[in-house]
Amino acid sequence: MAVDGFSLTVGAGEVVCLVGPSGCGKSTTLRLAAGLEELQHGKVSIGGNLVAGGGRSVPPEHRNTGMVFQDFALFPHLKVIDNIMFGMRGRDAADKRARAEKILDNIGMARYGHTFPHELSGGEQQRVALARALAPRPALMLMDEPFSGLDTQLRDTVRDDTLSILAEAATPTLLVTHDPREAMRMADRVAVMRGGRLVQVGPPAEIYSQPASLFVAGFFGHVNTLSGHAHGGMVETAMGKLPAGGFPTDGPVAVGIRNEGLVLGKTGPTATVQSARVLGPYSVVALLLEGGVRLTAHIPGTAPPAAGARVNVDFDRAQAFVFAKE
Repeated sequence: MAVDGFSLTVGAGEVVCLVGPSGCGKSTTLRLAAGLEELQHGKVSIGGNLVAGGGRSVPPEHRNTGMVFQDFALFPHLKVIDNIMFGMRGRDAADKRARAEKILDNIGMARYGHTFPHELSGGEQQRVALARALAPRPALMLMDEPFSGLDTQLRDTVRDDTLSILAEAATPTLLVTHDPREAMRMADRVAVMRGGRLVQVGPPAEIYSQPASLFVAGFFGHVNTLSGHAHGGMVETAMGKLPAGGFPTDGPVAVGIRNEGLVLGKTGPTATVQSARVLGPYSVVALLLEGGVRLTAHIPGTAPPAAGARVNVDFDRAQAFVFAKE
């Protein structure tokens, strides 16, 4: 995927998560920063140094970046401590070993130095890969789907460990993920891509509560999409009225209401429950309004109304967003 019109700065000690659907250009962007793809236009600077652009192209091994991939890419024939020492150039053997031992201690793996990668769990291998990338003190850390190969329970633990290690190292980090929940959990800022372009950049809470488009709103949570009509500063929908926001003029608009923004109670239009499924801490309820509009609600608890029940449906205006009709 070609990347175009892309401009992003990662600050000192900051973790920026690059997110978007498959094929949107996330990994290409990472590879351009690393020097694994040739830059055709624009420029790339790392640590204040121009590494690509203006007729200059610094090879990947001289860009002072650390890289962690999905498969960790550890050398199976080298022990853990030798894997970590591998990327440290310009030091004598004693200095390399001291640095490797220190970083192993920092990540709580001092006793695994003389272990081979295949003897480690997936989470331990990921921590070694991170340690190896951080050992040379890179100016920028690049991480491409580093947790996708881990099982769900282990993934949360390893993410938190990784954040602690990156915070201690204060290394600027650009992390690519297709998982919006991972981005919300990991990032100081989230950069959302679509079709090779950045469509919104901001803190996780801002991206979630003030999405710039229906695409962004839907990427960070299930959204019910309704047609609406703006008039006199309000938007009329099948669910009722809400403020038009930045659409004061008359005309058609699109309205997105988060599934968790729907409220089953005593107010709002009447709907028939089509189905209900309990998913642990919340239930998914499919609804059909009298006008034929279909909605999906995420409601707390494990006692949803039964299929066929008639309910009133209202919504939290803070979880409803108005956009230009595409």
